[in-house]
Amino acid sequence: RSPEKFAHMCPDSYSFLSSPLFSARLVREFVAQNNTAQIKHVIQILSQEFALSQHPHSRKGGLIGLAACSIALGKDSGLYLKELIEPVLTCFNDADSRLRYYACEALYNIVKVARGSVLPHFNVLFDGLSKLAADPDPNVKSGSELLDRLLKDIVTESNKFDLVGFIPLLRERIYSNNQYARQFIISWILVLESVPDINLLDYLPEILDGLFQILGDNSKEIRKMCEVALGEFLKEIKKNPSSVKFAEMANILVIHCQASDDLIQLTAMCWMREFIQLAGRVMLPYSSGILTAVLPCLSYDDRKKSIKEVANVCNQSLMKLVIPEDDETDEGKQSLSLQMEPKEESLSQQEVTSSGNKSPCSEATERVPVTLNLDGIVQVLDCHLHDTAIGMMTRIAVLKWLYHLYIKTPRKMFRHTDSLFPILLRTLSDESDEVILKDLEVLAEIASSPAGQTEDQGPCDGSDTRSGQLELHIPVVKASQLSSSGMKGMECSPSTPTMNSYFYKFMINLLKRFSSERKLLETRGAFIIRQLCLLLNAENIFHSMADILLREEDLKFASTMVHTLNTILLTSSELFQLRNQLKDLKTPESRNLFCCLYRSWCHNPVTTVSLCFLTQNYKHAYDLIQKFGDLEVTVDFLTEVDKLVQLIECPIFTYLRLQLLDVKNNPYLIKALYGLLMLLPQSSAFQLLSHRLQCVPNPELLQTTDSTKTTLGFKKATSTNIDYLELLQHFERVQNKHLEVRHQRTGRGEPQDRRVVL
Repeated sequence: RSPEKFAHMCPDSYSFLSSPLFSARLVREFVAQNNTAQIKHVIQILSQEFALSQHPHSRKGGLIGLAACSIALGKDSGLYLKELIEPVLTCFNDADSRLRYYACEALYNIVKVARGSVLPHFNVLFDGLSKLAADPDPNVKSGSELLDRLLKDIVTESNKFDLVGFIPLLRERIYSNNQYARQFIISWILVLESVPDINLLDYLPEILDGLFQILGDNSKEIRKMCEVALGEFLKEIKKNPSSVKFAEMANILVIHCQASDDLIQLTAMCWMREFIQLAGRVMLPYSSGILTAVLPCLSYDDRKKSIKEVANVCNQSLMKLVIPEDDETDEGKQSLSLQMEPKEESLSQQEVTSSGNKSPCSEATERVPVTLNLDGIVQVLDCHLHDTAIGMMTRIAVLKWLYHLYIKTPRKMFRHTDSLFPILLRTLSDESDEVILKDLEVLAEIASSPAGQTEDQGPCDGSDTRSGQLELHIPVVKASQLSSSGMKGMECSPSTPTMNSYFYKFMINLLKRFSSERKLLETRGAFIIRQLCLLLNAENIFHSMADILLREEDLKFASTMVHTLNTILLTSSELFQLRNQLKDLKTPESRNLFCCLYRSWCHNPVTTVSLCFLTQNYKHAYDLIQKFGDLEVTVDFLTEVDKLVQLIECPIFTYLRLQLLDVKNNPYLIKALYGLLMLLPQSSAFQLLSHRLQCVPNPELLQTTDSTKTTLGFKKATSTNIDYLELLQHFERVQNKHLEVRHQRTGRGEPQDRRVVL
C-alpha cells in the first residue's frame, strides 16, 4: 500500500496523495505500523510535489494533504513538525491570496493538533504570522487572527516557552512601520506580560525603544494598546524594582523625553520620574542627559501643562540626589552606601555580586559605586544659559541647579567658575527680575564660598586655612594699595569677614558691565546692588566698589555710579545697618569705611556733601560747600542739589532735622544748609529749604567763630583721627580732573554737561 505501488495508477505522479482522506488513511496505517520512514516519505511528497508545486491546484491539494497528515498523526505530529510546517510557511508568501488563506488554514490544523509541541518552532511561526497580520486580503487576515489566538492560548498554558530565543526576533519586528504588524506585536507583548511564568521585564531594555516608537502611531487603537502595555510594565517596575535594569533604560527615556509627540514625551517623562524616585543615585551618572531632556519642558505653557508638571518633579528629584559626598576628591574610590527604604529599594544591574549572582533583596544595604558626571551637567547648564530662546522657568531652573551644585560640590564646581562667570554676568541683563535674583544668588555664593580661596578641591569648612588663590583674569589688588593716603595708622579694609578671590573679581566685572551697558545701570543697577547687599555683606559691597571706582578712568561713569551708590545708601531699607554704622563714626572700622567711600564719592560733589550729612561731619560739609564756588556749576549739578534738598526732608534725615533745634552745638549744620540754599536758584527746592531754615530757633545764635572749640561739630572732627584737610585736598584734585576731562570732551566736540545760563 506504499505510494510506489500506486504510481502506475496516476500519470500526474502521486496526485492522489493530495486527497486529504487518502493522505490521512495512508498516514494512519503507517502510524499503526510504526513506519516512520514511510510517514516522512508521504510528507515529503506532499511537500515537494504538491505544496511547493508550480501549479496552484497542486499547492492547494498539498496544503490540505499536509493538514490531513497532521490530524492523522495526532499526538505523534510533534515528531514531524519541521517537515509539516516549513512548506506551509513558504506558501504564506504565495501571490495568490486564496493559497495564502489555505496555508493559514492548514497551519491552524497542524498547530491545533500539535499544541505545545510547536513551541520549539515558535519563532518561525511568529515570523510567518507577523507577515500575515499585515496581509491586504481580509480573508487571509481573518484566518491569521484565528491562528494567532490559538498560538497565544498555547503559549499561555505552557511553561516551556523559550523567551530568550524569542527576544531577538521581537526586538527586530518591533520596529515595523506597518500598523497591523505593530498591532500584532503589541498584542503579543501584552500576552507575554500577563503570563506569570514569563518574566518579560528582564528584557524590557531591548524592546522599550520600539514600544515608544509604536506609541507614536497614527492609529488611536494602536496607541491605546501601547499605552496599556507600557502601563503594565511600569506597574511591574514599581512592584519589583530590584529586578529592573534602570541604568540600561535611562538613555532610552532621555531620547523619548525629547520627542515632539506629546503622548510619547509625557509617557517617557512619567517613566523618568519613577526611575529617579525608585533607582535613586543609580540615575546620577545620566544626569546631563536627563537635564537636557527635562529643562526645556519647564517653560512649557498650559497646553503642555502635564508634561511641565512631571518634568518639574523629575528636576527636583534629580537635584536631591546630589549630596556633599559627591565633592570627594578621589572619585575613583568613591563608594556610597545606599540605605534602602522599606518601600523603595534602590537597586540596579550593579547589585550583581562578585560571584555573579544577584544579592538577595532582603539585604539592608548595597554598596553601589556612583559617579556624578559634574562636567557633563555643567556643560548642559552652560548651554541652556547661552540659549537666548529658552523660557524664563528654564533659566531659573538652570540657575537653581548651579546654586545647588555650588552648595553641595563647591570644590569641584570652582573648576568651572572661570568658564561660567561671563555668562552669569550677562544673565544680569535678563528681562526677568526672578532670573536676576537667582543669578545673583549664584554669583554671591561664588564670591563668598570658602572653596573659592584655594585650588585644592578637598572638603572645605570655615577652618580650612590652606593657601593658594585661584588665578584670576583680573589681578586682585588690596584695598590698601588703592588709596593713596588719608587714614593715619589705619588700613582701608572692611571690618566684615573677607570674601574669596572671586568677590573682588565679581565687583570689578559688575562695574565694567554697568559701564558698558548704561541701560542696565539705569533700569536694574539699584535693584542688583540692593539684592547683593542682602546676599553678601553691604559693607563689603560698598567698600570694594568704592575702591574700584577710585581707579575708574571714565570719570563721567564714576560720577554716575557714585550717585547711584549714594542713593542706595541713603534710601534703601537693606542699608539700614550700614547707615547706622556710618552715622556716628564711633569705631575705627566705621571711620575706615567713611574714608574709603569719601575718596570715591568725591567724583560727585553733591553726594560727597550728603555723605558728610549722613556721618554728621557738618563742618566738613560746610567746608565742601564753600569749595562749590570754585566748581563749574551746571544744570545737572543744580539738579543734584535739588534732589539733596528733597532728600533732607525724607525720614532718613529725621535726626538731622532734629539737630537743627540745637543751634549752639550744630552751627556748621545750619551754615551748610544755608550754603545749599545760596547755591539754589529761586525754585521749589529753594522754597522748601528756606521754610525749613525759618523753623530754626534763635537765628541770632548762628554767628560763631573758628575759636568756638566746645561745639559738638568741632569735638567730632578732632576725635575721629581723620585728616579732613587731606580729604578736602583729595576732593579738589578729583574735581579738577573732572573739569579737565569735561573741557577735553568739549574740545573734541562731544556732548557736555549743560551749563547754567544766567
